[in-house]
Amino acid sequence: MEDVLEVYQRSYDPKRPVVCMDETSKQLVGETRVPMPAAPGQTIRHDYEYERNGVENLFIAFEPLAGWRHVEVTEHRTRVDWAEFMRFLLDKQYPHAERVTLVMDNLNTHSGGSLYEAFPPEQARSYCNRLEIHYTPKHGSWLNMAESEFSVLKRQCTDRRIPDKETIEREVAAWVKNRNAARIGANWQFTTHDARTKLARLYPSFEV
Repeated sequence: MEDVLEVYQRSYDPKRPVVCMDETSKQLVGETRVPMPAAPGQTIRHDYEYERNGVENLFIAFEPLAGWRHVEVTEHRTRVDWAEFMRFLLDKQYPHAERVTLVMDNLNTHSGGSLYEAFPPEQARSYCNRLEIHYTPKHGSWLNMAESEFSVLKRQCTDRRIPDKETIEREVAAWVKNRNAARIGANWQFTTHDARTKLARLYPSFEV
């Protein structure tokens, strides 16, 4: 925990950006009947029956100090999918960064091994050398600011019936464009000192 908290205390450095990464899934749901439109004093009404149209995976990268985020919609969440998302970050978004500091959970696909599975060894090694990875602890996903950004995405965009991949890609892209244009970042306030004071029960105790 303290490892991640210390990362969040770093000053902004475009050569070593701090990026939070997370992923989630979204069930695609289609209508079986035309919804009743909204009317004065009443919201749109959907029939209780619906059609399942599969599940899409969403990767998010969020740079809190720059107020930038990117969301990628994929059909799967394999090692190769994660590796391709890392390639986008390193080659497209941060091609001039010396190293990208990456905060994420310790999912089995989130590792250098996934890069070696997706790319030739020389390329995979190059990507590994440009990543400084900091994993959130078990049951510590709240430390990942990308998770908070996903919560905003759900409230403002995806917490409704979305029928297909094309629609969710279009809606998510519009949401990302608007928040990036406003440069909405995050001001993390919880420090190592706060953790040692407020979460003292999580630390081992020593007799002196």
